[in-house]
Amino acid sequence: MLNPSLIVSIVRKGWGNTVLEASVKAGATGGTVLLGRGAGVNEKESIFGIPIEPEKEIILTLVQENEIDAILQEIVRAAELDQPGHGLAFVMPVKKVLGIPHMND
Repeated sequence: MLNPSLIVSIVRKGWGNTVLEASVKAGATGGTVLLGRGAGVNEKESIFGIPIEPEKEIILTLVQENEIDAILQEIVRAAELDQPGHGLAFVMPVKKVLGIPHMND
């Protein structure tokens, strides 16, 4: 895989599959959904006055450098990341990838 990058999307619980489907629709070959917890300035939920940490889904999507913008745009649209408290996405460079012979073109 030439110039691989990792798109990391962190969204509200239940939205991981939406992000995964959107990224595949935009050209990604798949992704991995992980569960997590976190809180941000727009997430101050509590139950009976006890603060809770909202559950999150973290989607890891390995892509070619030339696919980043199209896939990221579709993720933002599908997960409504332009709205406060809906999540975020960022891109990281990847130095080496092994175990994906179907992407080594």
